[in-house]
Amino acid sequence: MREDKGSHVQTQETPEKGINAFFLMFLVIVIMTVLTYILPAGQYDRVEKDGRTVVDPTSFHFVDSSPVGLLEMFNSVHLGLVEGAPIILFVFLFGGALGIMQATGAIDSFITFVAARFGTKEKLLIPLLVLIFSLLGTLIGSAEDTLVYIAIIVPMTMALRMDALTGFAIVMLGTLATGFVTGITNPFNVAVAQSIAELPIYSGMGLRIAIYVVFYLLTVFYIYFHARKVKRDPSKGVYGKFNPNEQVEIDRNFKMSLRHKLALLVLLLNFVALVVGVIKFQWYISEIGGIFLLSAIIMGVIGKLSPNQMANGFIAGAREMVAGALIIGIAQTILVITKNGGLLDTILYYASSLVGSLPASINAVGMFIMQLFLNFIVPSGSGQAALTMPIMTPLADLIGVTRQTAVFAFQMGDGISNMVIPTSGVLLAGLAIAGIPFTKWVRWVFPYFLMQVAIAIIFLIIAQAINYGPF
Repeated sequence: MREDKGSHVQTQETPEKGINAFFLMFLVIVIMTVLTYILPAGQYDRVEKDGRTVVDPTSFHFVDSSPVGLLEMFNSVHLGLVEGAPIILFVFLFGGALGIMQATGAIDSFITFVAARFGTKEKLLIPLLVLIFSLLGTLIGSAEDTLVYIAIIVPMTMALRMDALTGFAIVMLGTLATGFVTGITNPFNVAVAQSIAELPIYSGMGLRIAIYVVFYLLTVFYIYFHARKVKRDPSKGVYGKFNPNEQVEIDRNFKMSLRHKLALLVLLLNFVALVVGVIKFQWYISEIGGIFLLSAIIMGVIGKLSPNQMANGFIAGAREMVAGALIIGIAQTILVITKNGGLLDTILYYASSLVGSLPASINAVGMFIMQLFLNFIVPSGSGQAALTMPIMTPLADLIGVTRQTAVFAFQMGDGISNMVIPTSGVLLAGLAIAGIPFTKWVRWVFPYFLMQVAIAIIFLIIAQAINYGPF
């Protein structure tokens, strides 16, 4: 998804591959509608506990079926959009703010400066670039907007006698596999999931920071050892559409303007204010969206953007969010049908029996595995959160897993598999830009994927052991 934000990349037109996510979601809607005629309807009693709604695990009982008709199925699309409106509008607002930030050119300038300043020092360059891209992913949920940097970073790694795969991995593993998945303040996976789970937004930050550090170190070493191998033996490199014998010049004299430096300072202060506001003042999505919009406007003023340019940047950024925002509404449509058809609690009952049959210490691992496979169908951070968290939240209550741990299991399942599934739009777009075949990429990245899965399982067991909370 994940979420579309920021710059466009002009690439050669390629035939569309795979099944469109919206078509897959529509198939799920049809299947769920048919199941309302087949599966028995059931119901749990809900009770209020400490200001939140929880399921009474002993209260499940079957009720009269209420099948969803054909017209009602289509009516549910609008109802789903209405149900998801607060999150959908937050996604549009944040995307618009990020569009203004991108229009200043400050982020592009910073990436180019780092590439020029450290371009000949791969021992520093790889850790530094992975750090930058991972911070973009974990703090602001960057995904598609970082694709533009592939055209900057890959030629640079080629000029340093590495390969296209090294440059591509720096951007992709840094942004998604290290940053987006850990979501320290990611508004798309963590904020959406926590809001659905009725958790304080961005609570439980400590464990997310810890796994971010572990994933960061893993990513740096994995890429670095590959880069060193290619420098020793260029025949082991993957060059995509780039010519390994063609040297690309890097502008070593590139300097950032004062305006870009000041704009980046505002962005840094924005995150300081965000962390303070969330922790001290319990900011929610309205306040978070507001502080990003304010920071974006200040950055626009510093960057000498005209009012029209800022407005156009906002519109462009919001436009990039259309697919991600709509998929949230479609996911909510599925939820509306399962509720109206009396299937939600039936699914909860059987899912709790399945996951609950595992040893108590690894219930969270079972939730993680479920999310890992669901991401193949819904490769969208906020879309998967909207689809699964309404089920996973009460399921967590039923099987004795904290809601914060359920969100953490969702994060890991949603993010880690994005590096290997053929339905990940960001991955496929990046591979097309670099000219790297999907099969070659999967062969190279699969050991990394397995290591991430193992690390995630360890952290999930820790989360369950410490009753990762606040609840």
